[in-house]
Amino acid sequence: MNNEPIIGRFAPTPSGRMHLGNVFAALMSWLSPKSQNGGWILRMEDLDTLRTKDEYAQLLREDLLWLGLDWDEETPPQSTRSTVYDRYFQQLRDMDLLYPCYCTRSQLHNVNAPHLSDGTYVYAGTCRNLTEAERSAKTRAPSWRVRVPDRDYGFTDLVQGPYRENLVTECGDFVVRRADGVYVYQLAVTVDDGEAGVTEVCRGWDLMGSAPRQMYLQDLFGFRHPRYAHIPMLMAPEGRRLSKRDQDLDMGALRNRLKPEQLIGVLAHAAGLTETAQPISAKELATVFDWGKLQGREIVVTELNELR
Repeated sequence: MNNEPIIGRFAPTPSGRMHLGNVFAALMSWLSPKSQNGGWILRMEDLDTLRTKDEYAQLLREDLLWLGLDWDEETPPQSTRSTVYDRYFQQLRDMDLLYPCYCTRSQLHNVNAPHLSDGTYVYAGTCRNLTEAERSAKTRAPSWRVRVPDRDYGFTDLVQGPYRENLVTECGDFVVRRADGVYVYQLAVTVDDGEAGVTEVCRGWDLMGSAPRQMYLQDLFGFRHPRYAHIPMLMAPEGRRLSKRDQDLDMGALRNRLKPEQLIGVLAHAAGLTETAQPISAKELATVFDWGKLQGREIVVTELNELR
Protein backbone atom coordinates (compact mmCIF):
# COMPACT_ATOMS: atom_id res chain seq x y z
CA MET A 1 0.00 0.00 0.00
CA ASN A 2 2.99 2.34 0.52
CA ASN A 3 3.53 2.62 -3.24
CA GLU A 4 -0.12 3.25 -3.98
CA PRO A 5 -1.82 6.66 -3.96
CA ILE A 6 -3.54 7.58 -0.72
CA ILE A 7 -7.32 7.51 -1.00
CA GLY A 8 -8.96 9.39 1.84
CA ARG A 9 -12.59 10.06 2.51
CA PHE A 10 -15.00 12.29 4.39
CA ALA A 11 -18.24 10.63 5.43
CA PRO A 12 -20.52 13.12 7.20
CA THR A 13 -24.03 12.46 8.45
CA PRO A 14 -26.34 15.03 6.78
CA SER A 15 -28.45 15.73 9.87
CA GLY A 16 -27.70 19.43 10.12
CA ARG A 17 -25.24 22.16 9.19
CA MET A 18 -21.54 21.38 9.55
CA HIS A 19 -20.03 22.54 12.83
CA LEU A 20 -16.45 23.70 13.43
CA GLY A 21 -15.48 20.18 14.54
CA ASN A 22 -16.86 18.68 11.33
CA VAL A 23 -14.92 21.29 9.34
CA PHE A 24 -11.72 20.31 11.14
CA ALA A 25 -12.27 16.61 10.39
CA ALA A 26 -13.05 17.37 6.75
CA LEU A 27 -9.95 19.54 6.41
CA MET A 28 -7.58 16.97 7.95
CA SER A 29 -9.03 14.14 5.89
CA TRP A 30 -8.55 16.23 2.72
CA LEU A 31 -5.07 17.55 3.48
CA SER A 32 -3.43 14.19 3.99
CA PRO A 33 -4.18 12.62 0.59
CA LYS A 34 -3.88 15.93 -1.26
CA SER A 35 -0.42 16.48 0.24
CA GLN A 36 0.60 13.17 -1.37
CA ASN A 37 -1.13 13.58 -4.75
CA GLY A 38 -3.87 11.21 -3.63
CA GLY A 39 -7.64 11.25 -3.95
CA TRP A 40 -10.50 12.24 -1.65
CA ILE A 41 -13.94 10.66 -1.62
CA LEU A 42 -17.15 12.18 -0.28
CA ARG A 43 -19.89 9.90 1.07
CA MET A 44 -23.12 10.72 2.88
CA GLU A 45 -23.70 8.43 5.86
CA ASP A 46 -27.48 8.65 5.98
CA LEU A 47 -28.47 5.28 7.44
CA ASP A 48 -30.67 7.09 9.97
CA THR A 49 -33.24 8.36 7.48
CA LEU A 50 -35.34 9.91 10.26
CA ARG A 51 -32.57 12.41 11.09
CA THR A 52 -30.97 13.00 7.70
CA LYS A 53 -32.21 15.17 4.85
CA ASP A 54 -31.16 15.77 1.24
CA GLU A 55 -31.13 19.51 1.87
CA TYR A 56 -28.49 19.06 4.58
CA ALA A 57 -26.42 16.93 2.20
CA GLN A 58 -26.53 19.72 -0.35
CA LEU A 59 -25.47 22.29 2.26
CA LEU A 60 -22.55 20.03 3.16
CA ARG A 61 -21.42 19.96 -0.46
CA GLU A 62 -21.71 23.74 -0.77
CA ASP A 63 -19.79 24.33 2.46
CA LEU A 64 -16.97 21.99 1.43
CA LEU A 65 -16.59 23.74 -1.92
CA TRP A 66 -16.62 27.14 -0.18
CA LEU A 67 -13.71 25.89 1.95
CA GLY A 68 -11.84 24.77 -1.17
CA LEU A 69 -12.20 21.07 -0.32
CA ASP A 70 -13.06 19.54 -3.66
CA TRP A 71 -13.64 15.80 -3.95
CA ASP A 72 -12.58 13.41 -6.70
CA GLU A 73 -15.64 11.21 -6.35
CA GLU A 74 -18.89 11.11 -4.43
CA THR A 75 -19.94 7.53 -3.77
CA PRO A 76 -23.64 6.58 -3.35
CA PRO A 77 -25.17 7.44 0.03
CA GLN A 78 -25.67 4.61 2.48
CA SER A 79 -29.46 4.85 2.27
CA THR A 80 -29.28 3.52 -1.30
CA ARG A 81 -27.03 0.54 -0.55
CA SER A 82 -29.18 -1.88 1.43
CA THR A 83 -28.96 -4.57 -1.25
CA VAL A 84 -25.16 -4.27 -1.21
CA TYR A 85 -25.09 -4.71 2.56
CA ASP A 86 -27.45 -7.68 2.18
CA ARG A 87 -24.76 -9.51 0.21
CA TYR A 88 -22.12 -9.05 2.87
CA PHE A 89 -24.60 -9.94 5.60
CA GLN A 90 -25.27 -13.18 3.74
CA GLN A 91 -21.53 -13.84 3.55
CA LEU A 92 -21.33 -13.70 7.33
CA ARG A 93 -24.35 -15.96 7.55
CA ASP A 94 -22.77 -18.48 5.18
CA MET A 95 -19.69 -18.49 7.43
CA ASP A 96 -21.97 -19.36 10.37
CA LEU A 97 -20.83 -16.22 12.17
CA LEU A 98 -24.23 -14.58 12.74
CA TYR A 99 -26.89 -15.21 15.35
CA PRO A 100 -30.06 -13.40 16.43
CA CYS A 101 -29.95 -11.40 19.66
CA TYR A 102 -33.12 -10.70 21.64
CA CYS A 103 -31.56 -8.66 24.45
CA THR A 104 -33.26 -5.38 25.36
CA ARG A 105 -31.39 -2.13 25.86
CA SER A 106 -31.92 -2.33 29.63
CA GLN A 107 -30.49 -5.86 29.72
CA LEU A 108 -27.43 -4.77 27.79
CA HIS A 109 -26.77 -1.88 30.16
CA ASN A 110 -27.63 -3.75 33.34
CA VAL A 111 -25.24 -2.94 36.18
CA ASN A 112 -24.47 -6.64 36.57
CA ALA A 113 -23.43 -6.97 32.91
CA PRO A 114 -19.73 -6.72 31.96
CA HIS A 115 -18.61 -3.11 31.53
CA LEU A 116 -15.32 -1.42 30.76
CA SER A 117 -13.98 1.43 32.88
CA ASP A 118 -15.60 4.02 30.59
CA GLY A 119 -19.03 2.47 31.13
CA THR A 120 -19.20 0.79 27.72
CA TYR A 121 -20.81 -2.62 27.97
CA VAL A 122 -19.11 -5.78 26.75
CA TYR A 123 -21.63 -8.19 25.27
CA ALA A 124 -21.67 -11.31 27.41
CA GLY A 125 -22.90 -13.65 24.68
CA THR A 126 -26.33 -14.07 26.25
CA CYS A 127 -28.01 -15.13 23.01
CA ARG A 128 -24.99 -16.75 21.37
CA ASN A 129 -25.91 -20.36 22.08
CA LEU A 130 -29.71 -20.31 22.30
CA THR A 131 -31.39 -23.42 20.98
CA GLU A 132 -33.90 -23.25 18.14
CA ALA A 133 -36.67 -23.90 20.67
CA GLU A 134 -35.47 -20.99 22.83
CA ARG A 135 -35.34 -18.69 19.82
CA SER A 136 -38.81 -19.73 18.69
CA ALA A 137 -40.19 -18.81 22.11
CA LYS A 138 -38.98 -15.19 21.75
CA THR A 139 -41.64 -12.66 20.76
CA ARG A 140 -39.49 -9.63 19.90
CA ALA A 141 -37.71 -9.08 16.59
CA PRO A 142 -33.98 -9.77 16.97
CA SER A 143 -30.93 -7.78 16.06
CA TRP A 144 -28.09 -9.78 14.50
CA ARG A 145 -24.63 -10.13 16.02
CA VAL A 146 -21.39 -11.40 14.53
CA ARG A 147 -19.24 -13.78 16.55
CA VAL A 148 -15.80 -12.41 17.32
CA PRO A 149 -12.57 -14.36 17.83
CA ASP A 150 -10.52 -14.26 21.01
CA ARG A 151 -7.68 -12.32 19.46
CA ASP A 152 -6.16 -8.85 19.46
CA TYR A 153 -6.50 -6.38 16.64
CA GLY A 154 -3.96 -3.61 16.71
CA PHE A 155 -2.58 -0.80 14.57
CA THR A 156 -0.42 2.29 14.85
CA ASP A 157 -2.59 5.34 14.53
CA LEU A 158 -1.11 8.25 12.59
CA VAL A 159 -2.04 10.63 15.41
CA GLN A 160 -2.66 8.60 18.58
CA GLY A 161 0.10 6.01 18.20
CA PRO A 162 -0.17 2.26 18.99
CA TYR A 163 -3.63 0.90 19.83
CA ARG A 164 -4.67 -2.68 20.54
CA GLU A 165 -7.93 -4.30 21.58
CA ASN A 166 -9.07 -7.85 22.30
CA LEU A 167 -12.45 -8.29 20.68
CA VAL A 168 -13.74 -10.79 23.24
CA THR A 169 -12.73 -8.99 26.42
CA GLU A 170 -13.20 -5.38 25.27
CA CYS A 171 -16.09 -5.63 22.85
CA GLY A 172 -17.82 -8.99 22.57
CA ASP A 173 -19.99 -10.09 19.68
CA PHE A 174 -21.31 -6.90 18.09
CA VAL A 175 -24.45 -5.97 16.20
CA VAL A 176 -24.30 -5.69 12.40
CA ARG A 177 -28.04 -5.33 11.73
CA ARG A 178 -30.67 -3.82 14.00
CA ALA A 179 -34.00 -5.39 14.82
CA ASP A 180 -35.73 -3.03 12.36
CA GLY A 181 -33.54 -4.34 9.54
CA VAL A 182 -31.25 -1.30 9.31
CA TYR A 183 -27.55 -2.10 8.98
CA VAL A 184 -25.34 -0.54 11.60
CA TYR A 185 -22.31 1.69 11.27
CA GLN A 186 -19.68 -1.05 11.64
CA LEU A 187 -20.84 -3.15 8.70
CA ALA A 188 -21.86 -0.28 6.41
CA VAL A 189 -18.63 1.68 6.86
CA THR A 190 -16.47 -1.40 6.37
CA VAL A 191 -18.23 -2.26 3.12
CA ASP A 192 -18.30 1.32 1.85
CA ASP A 193 -14.62 1.97 2.53
CA GLY A 194 -13.57 -1.42 1.20
CA GLU A 195 -15.48 -1.20 -2.05
CA ALA A 196 -14.33 2.39 -2.65
CA GLY A 197 -10.67 1.45 -2.18
CA VAL A 198 -10.16 3.81 0.77
CA THR A 199 -6.61 3.49 2.10
CA GLU A 200 -6.75 6.12 4.87
CA VAL A 201 -9.51 6.82 7.37
CA CYS A 202 -9.42 10.11 9.27
CA ARG A 203 -12.10 10.67 11.93
CA GLY A 204 -12.57 11.72 15.56
CA TRP A 205 -10.69 9.90 18.30
CA ASP A 206 -14.01 8.86 19.88
CA LEU A 207 -14.35 6.32 17.03
CA MET A 208 -10.96 4.74 17.65
CA GLY A 209 -12.55 1.70 19.32
CA SER A 210 -14.47 0.98 16.12
CA ALA A 211 -11.29 0.28 14.17
CA PRO A 212 -10.60 -3.23 15.57
CA ARG A 213 -14.19 -4.31 14.79
CA GLN A 214 -13.91 -2.95 11.27
CA MET A 215 -10.51 -4.60 10.82
CA TYR A 216 -12.09 -7.93 11.75
CA LEU A 217 -14.86 -7.43 9.20
CA GLN A 218 -12.29 -6.32 6.62
CA ASP A 219 -10.52 -9.65 7.08
CA LEU A 220 -13.77 -11.59 6.70
CA PHE A 221 -14.77 -9.69 3.54
CA GLY A 222 -11.31 -9.75 1.95
CA PHE A 223 -10.60 -6.01 2.24
CA ARG A 224 -7.18 -4.66 3.17
CA HIS A 225 -6.79 -2.63 6.32
CA PRO A 226 -6.56 1.13 5.74
CA ARG A 227 -4.32 3.24 7.89
CA TYR A 228 -6.10 5.24 10.57
CA ALA A 229 -5.81 8.79 11.87
CA HIS A 230 -8.06 9.51 14.86
CA ILE A 231 -7.90 13.23 15.49
CA PRO A 232 -8.57 14.98 18.84
CA MET A 233 -11.75 16.90 19.47
CA LEU A 234 -11.54 20.69 19.27
CA MET A 235 -11.21 22.42 22.63
CA ALA A 236 -11.94 25.96 23.77
CA PRO A 237 -9.12 27.81 25.61
CA GLU A 238 -10.82 27.18 28.97
CA GLY A 239 -10.68 23.43 28.39
CA ARG A 240 -14.23 22.54 27.35
CA ARG A 241 -15.04 20.68 24.16
CA LEU A 242 -16.61 22.61 21.33
CA SER A 243 -19.89 21.03 20.29
CA LYS A 244 -23.03 21.55 18.24
CA ARG A 245 -24.44 23.52 21.17
CA ASP A 246 -22.12 26.34 20.07
CA GLN A 247 -24.49 27.36 17.32
CA ASP A 248 -22.44 30.42 16.42
CA LEU A 249 -19.75 28.01 15.21
CA ASP A 250 -21.77 26.25 12.56
CA MET A 251 -21.04 26.90 8.91
CA GLY A 252 -24.05 29.11 8.42
CA ALA A 253 -22.77 31.56 11.01
CA LEU A 254 -19.08 31.18 10.13
CA ARG A 255 -19.61 31.90 6.43
CA ASN A 256 -21.43 35.13 7.31
CA ARG A 257 -18.40 36.43 9.20
CA LEU A 258 -15.29 34.95 7.64
CA LYS A 259 -13.49 34.16 4.43
CA PRO A 260 -12.53 30.48 3.98
CA GLU A 261 -8.82 31.31 4.27
CA GLN A 262 -9.42 32.93 7.67
CA LEU A 263 -11.23 29.89 9.02
CA ILE A 264 -8.62 27.47 7.67
CA GLY A 265 -5.84 29.62 9.13
CA VAL A 266 -7.30 29.37 12.61
CA LEU A 267 -7.71 25.59 12.37
CA ALA A 268 -4.24 25.13 10.89
CA HIS A 269 -2.70 27.02 13.80
CA ALA A 270 -4.72 25.06 16.36
CA ALA A 271 -3.45 21.81 14.81
CA GLY A 272 0.16 22.97 14.91
CA LEU A 273 0.47 22.99 11.14
CA THR A 274 1.35 26.69 11.00
CA GLU A 275 3.07 29.03 13.46
CA THR A 276 0.39 31.69 13.28
CA ALA A 277 -3.30 31.89 12.47
CA GLN A 278 -2.70 33.91 9.33
CA PRO A 279 -5.21 33.20 6.52
CA ILE A 280 -4.22 30.34 4.25
CA SER A 281 -5.99 28.34 1.57
CA ALA A 282 -6.49 24.59 1.75
CA LYS A 283 -4.21 24.07 -1.25
CA GLU A 284 -1.43 26.13 0.33
CA LEU A 285 -1.80 24.26 3.61
CA ALA A 286 -1.47 20.90 1.84
CA THR A 287 2.13 21.76 0.96
CA VAL A 288 3.12 21.81 4.67
CA PHE A 289 0.81 19.12 6.02
CA ASP A 290 2.36 16.53 8.35
CA TRP A 291 0.51 14.11 10.67
CA GLY A 292 3.49 14.29 13.02
CA LYS A 293 2.58 17.85 13.97
CA LEU A 294 -0.73 16.64 15.44
CA GLN A 295 0.76 13.85 17.54
CA GLY A 296 0.59 14.23 21.30
CA ARG A 297 -1.25 17.53 21.35
CA GLU A 298 -4.68 18.84 22.26
CA ILE A 299 -6.31 20.89 19.53
CA VAL A 300 -7.13 24.14 21.31
CA VAL A 301 -8.75 26.90 19.27
CA THR A 302 -7.10 29.87 20.97
CA GLU A 303 -8.53 32.31 18.40
CA LEU A 304 -12.09 31.32 19.26
CA ASN A 305 -13.20 34.92 19.74
CA GLU A 306 -12.02 35.76 16.23
CA LEU A 307 -14.39 33.12 14.88
CA ARG A 308 -17.22 34.74 16.78
